[in-house]
Amino acid sequence: MGITTIIVYIILNTIVCNLSFLEICYTTTIVPKMLRSFLTVREVILFMGCVAQLYIFGSLAVTECLLLSVMSYDRYLAICHPLSYASVMNFKVCLQLAAGCWITGFLTPIAMMVLTFTLPFCASKEVGHFFCDFMPLLKLSCTDTHLVEFLSFTVSACVTLVPFLLTLTSYCRIILTIQRIPSTIGKQKAFSTCSSHLLVVSIFYGTIIIVYGAPVGNQSPVLNKAFSLLYTVISPMFNPLIYSLRNKERSETILCISEHFLP
Repeated sequence: MGITTIIVYIILNTIVCNLSFLEICYTTTIVPKMLRSFLTVREVILFMGCVAQLYIFGSLAVTECLLLSVMSYDRYLAICHPLSYASVMNFKVCLQLAAGCWITGFLTPIAMMVLTFTLPFCASKEVGHFFCDFMPLLKLSCTDTHLVEFLSFTVSACVTLVPFLLTLTSYCRIILTIQRIPSTIGKQKAFSTCSSHLLVVSIFYGTIIIVYGAPVGNQSPVLNKAFSLLYTVISPMFNPLIYSLRNKERSETILCISEHFLP
């Protein structure tokens, strides 16, 4: 079991490190500019600065959706197929999945960025948000934005609903598997190790779907800011702490379940 323990720790740390690095990028993209705007009467951001902030933020949001889905698949394999977990989710596969998430995340927003920043912004240049978000920018355009809104809705549905459904399916299978564990302590440990990830997934996907799933005209600016604050500041601040606290317990649970399935 010693080698298996090392393998499990490496795999878990690979995924968690990617998420932790992503959370750091999130906060450095949004928070410094947001704090500066609180200290000034009117914060000014250059056009190219707004383009860069929106692109980086959008890319990180897509990447996090995909990484959370990969982590749920990791939980599914660890609990439902513990004997083949170390061979299927080896270090090379984890790196390939992580790289795929990052590459897809940074390619997805390009079309939206081109369409958005080629619109004529002839109305007020004041963005009603604490960062350059997509929906508030569309409200500044004086032309018809229905095509861009439709494309935004389609892209948002693909990058949020599809990973969310995969995550939901993984957890349904996990719950069914946990119910077959005879030991009460084993059930509690398995549920405990998944609860932190499930909480993070619920907050992130829930706020993303609410903010980007509704039409631009139907959104409340105050609620938009409140929900955006959840997934741009509050969630990245607590996620690394949650994952680091649960990481050791999670690996111990995987080993415990593996011993249960061994003949």
